[in-house]
Amino acid sequence: MAQTDQSVINVRIVIERPVIGVLHSLQAKDGSPLDPRCSRAGEALPFDFQVRVGPGPKFFGDQVRREGPVRRFVYIRIGQLAGDPSSPWSRRMKIDIHDIENDLLAHAVDGGGIIETTVIGTAKDGTPACATVRPAGRRIVER
Repeated sequence: MAQTDQSVINVRIVIERPVIGVLHSLQAKDGSPLDPRCSRAGEALPFDFQVRVGPGPKFFGDQVRREGPVRRFVYIRIGQLAGDPSSPWSRRMKIDIHDIENDLLAHAVDGGGIIETTVIGTAKDGTPACATVRPAGRRIVER
């Protein structure tokens, strides 16, 4: 698919209630940590990036990973994987983006808003959430 058939949208993943003091980062195209940060007092951790969206919709971009013909997701690296060798955790969150609603995609393309996906960063056992993490919410925020 030619990039001329694609639109660039802004995406934000917000990790609510992250484990305090644990480093989190986006996963870069080469698999390394990108934009690492940690919560000092329980504040949310936002990660902004861009995604190209084509007909289907199909998703492309440096942070977009694929599994099968449809599933597209973004990884958030945690602890050692985010660049903290002293962390007791070495985990990743997998956050699906292929299921973003069409009305949100249309608004992001036409109106230029940011698609914000919120996930909960602490698992029931008090450790950093990992594996596939379901969105707690998804909305458009204006720039």
